[in-house]
Amino acid sequence: MDVVELHNRTVANFAELVSGVAADQWSAPTPCSDWDVRALVNHVVGEERWTVPLMDGKTIAEVGTALDGDLLEDDPAGAASYAAREATVAATRSIDKVHLSYGDEDPHEYLRQLAADHLIHGWDLAVAIGARPRLDADLVDEVGPWFAEREQIYRSAGMIGTHLDGFTDPADKLLAAFGRDPGWSPALDVLDRFGSAFDAGDLETVMSLVTDDIVFESTSPSPDGSRLEGMDAVRAEWARLFADTDDPHFETEETVVLGDRAVVRWRYSWRESSGDRGHIRGVDVLRLRDGKVAEKLSYVKG
Repeated sequence: MDVVELHNRTVANFAELVSGVAADQWSAPTPCSDWDVRALVNHVVGEERWTVPLMDGKTIAEVGTALDGDLLEDDPAGAASYAAREATVAATRSIDKVHLSYGDEDPHEYLRQLAADHLIHGWDLAVAIGARPRLDADLVDEVGPWFAEREQIYRSAGMIGTHLDGFTDPADKLLAAFGRDPGWSPALDVLDRFGSAFDAGDLETVMSLVTDDIVFESTSPSPDGSRLEGMDAVRAEWARLFADTDDPHFETEETVVLGDRAVVRWRYSWRESSGDRGHIRGVDVLRLRDGKVAEKLSYVKG
């Protein structure tokens, strides 16, 4: 595939995805754990805005800080559409060298770097907003072999995460090479952060991941447990749990998500007065809403 076509198709795919971001999705989590949807889009728009001066032969020093900070302002979709149009035009320009941060680069190599970034971040954005992932087979066939020769360079520079093994589908293998879990979903991300915060006894993070009208059904007293409703009541109950338990450890054994419902198998342990560790095993039946836990119904074995 012609490298300009490769670049422009990935740019167009990303811009189309941005146009589908709902008003309440800009703060949604993405597979890039440090970025929500808005930060992810701003990063890609930044790359597109940089493409114009760099393909004109300008140096990074000449551009300076003009493209730093928030490039989306009050119209993220409009800013992304404009940047995509400008970048696809810039990609057609004839130039001998592109002046990048690490030195001069062949323009076709630069465009392949951009295409790979757009392809992977397009997947990031799609799964974050619940759209169909955009990993067209012909684009994967172009980017995959190219990236295989450069994966260690990317990783040694700290640009990608740990390579994940166990995948055979070409698209999944490419995502895994970039450190992505092909099975990532916003719900799994929220539940993973929720479980980690619970294990750490980090009450503030736990409460930031639940809705204001959170409903919690505890495992005691038997046989029905107790039901607490609302942020204040649930916070007080979990604060008591963390304060009254010696060296607690919450371990997630399995998570299953279906739509806005989830089931989490867990093992909860603590240090007893004898020094031994006691434990219980159980499940949570959860309901998710707007990227947060809205209902946590807990059950234990025994």
